[in-house]
Amino acid sequence: MAMETQAVNDLHDRVDGSFVIACETLLACEGRVIVTGMGKSGHIGNKIAATLASTGTPAFFVHPGEASHGDLGMITKNDVVLALSNSGNTAEVITLLPLIKRLGIPLVSMTGDTNSALAQAAVANLDVGIAEEACPLNLAPTTSTTVTLVMGDALAIALLESRGFSAEDFAFSHPGGALGRKLLLRVSDIMHADNEVPRVTPETPLHNALLEMTEKGFGMTTITNTQGELLGVFTDGDLRRIIDSKADLSSVNMSQVMTENPKTVNHDMLAAEALTIMEKASITAVVVEDTSNHPIGVLHMHDILRAGVI
Repeated sequence: MAMETQAVNDLHDRVDGSFVIACETLLACEGRVIVTGMGKSGHIGNKIAATLASTGTPAFFVHPGEASHGDLGMITKNDVVLALSNSGNTAEVITLLPLIKRLGIPLVSMTGDTNSALAQAAVANLDVGIAEEACPLNLAPTTSTTVTLVMGDALAIALLESRGFSAEDFAFSHPGGALGRKLLLRVSDIMHADNEVPRVTPETPLHNALLEMTEKGFGMTTITNTQGELLGVFTDGDLRRIIDSKADLSSVNMSQVMTENPKTVNHDMLAAEALTIMEKASITAVVVEDTSNHPIGVLHMHDILRAGVI
């Protein structure tokens, strides 16, 4: 572990002019970044291609062996090739160099030997050389693959920042994941609206308000005036406090027991933001109101759970 940690730390000084040229080359690409590599470098290349694609740089992996037998047809003149080889002389990758040159597309390489054939053919070579592998035999690709992966991540993040790639952009690439739901799902997507919203007036007796709460099933009701504006809310918790106070339940109306200026959310707000508000206020349901202070929906914690936001 210490050997690999040191090798990664040594990469810091290699983020130099070649790294800048590599970034500029990939940024200028009008097509896709074609990542290729053989063996363990290929496995790392697959991951780098996936990271690039999910952070705003269209990319995919092409196996160098398959490229020589037809898959090269997937590469266009608008693409850029990112080739990985620890030795820089991997036969299957080197075989592609004349074909890449014939297409006239830029080549960026990651090698452990800056004097290798692959490094010399590239417009920019990213040095991922190491002193030795973590493998006790100094044979199995271990430290070298770790360093190459880190360099690939650094490249992807540099491109992400250069493109101004946002969290919302990332979410659109991951709509099925938990992160995508957090960054895309809005209150309006999961709230209960229209006739599902419990409503009573300030003059409504307590027992009638309880009927409305039971029918709508949110453990709360809104209290609105004749213009439909939100005046307050009444919850199961408020009911428990009234019972504890020994008040005459038969004579109480909403104006006497409602909670004024309740927590509310906007329908355009992210569901994850609404969740934060609810957690801070220790409430399980929140009123959704419009810009005119009219309650247009109710969002319950169960809705957020079902949507997979948490």
